[in-house]
Amino acid sequence: MGVYPQAAAGWPWNAATIAVKGDPIADLQEDLAAEQKARATYEKLIDLCADEKDVIDVLRFLREREVVHFQRFGEALRCVQDKLAEKKYYMNGNFM
Repeated sequence: MGVYPQAAAGWPWNAATIAVKGDPIADLQEDLAAEQKARATYEKLIDLCADEKDVIDVLRFLREREVVHFQRFGEALRCVQDKLAEKKYYMNGNFM
């Protein structure tokens, strides 16, 4: 029920780091946590490289990218939760 990861050429791709359960809420929560962990890692690296301006610029860009990813996953999670909260109607044996 979850995503099926593939390489760009279409070959199946597998890795121990893929945490897809087939439950969209659980999967999106996992994605949110991964983005937060990456953001925290970039912040620690920025602190370690305080005197390297060029390195800090790149790390700040990467950290901001993680923030944007976190926001998009949060929006997706809200959309999924809203969709799952909708009432379902049955008419003439058809699901609507």
